[in-house]
Amino acid sequence: MLLRERETDRGLLVSVCDAGLLGETFENGEVSLTVRESFYGGDEAEEVDADAVVAGLQRATVANLVGEECIDVAIDAGYIDEATVIDIGETRHAQLLNLK
Repeated sequence: MLLRERETDRGLLVSVCDAGLLGETFENGEVSLTVRESFYGGDEAEEVDADAVVAGLQRATVANLVGEECIDVAIDAGYIDEATVIDIGETRHAQLLNLK
């Protein structure tokens, strides 16, 4: 999984995607999602394990997740509710907003 963290004016933004999804576009009807290098990858992104994803979600103010593996990690850790996950083509997408 790739994890990228960056500070914004509104807190820590964490983006996570499954390895191998960068550059892919997924569609479901009118909904389209492109896993952009500029958002999920780049020099700031790190290839991480499940523990690092959970740690990032714990620190996050906002998080965006794409892919089966990272979504499963977030669900298992209690950060994402299965009912809020969106299926887009052959992948899954979820967002987290942590009101601290």
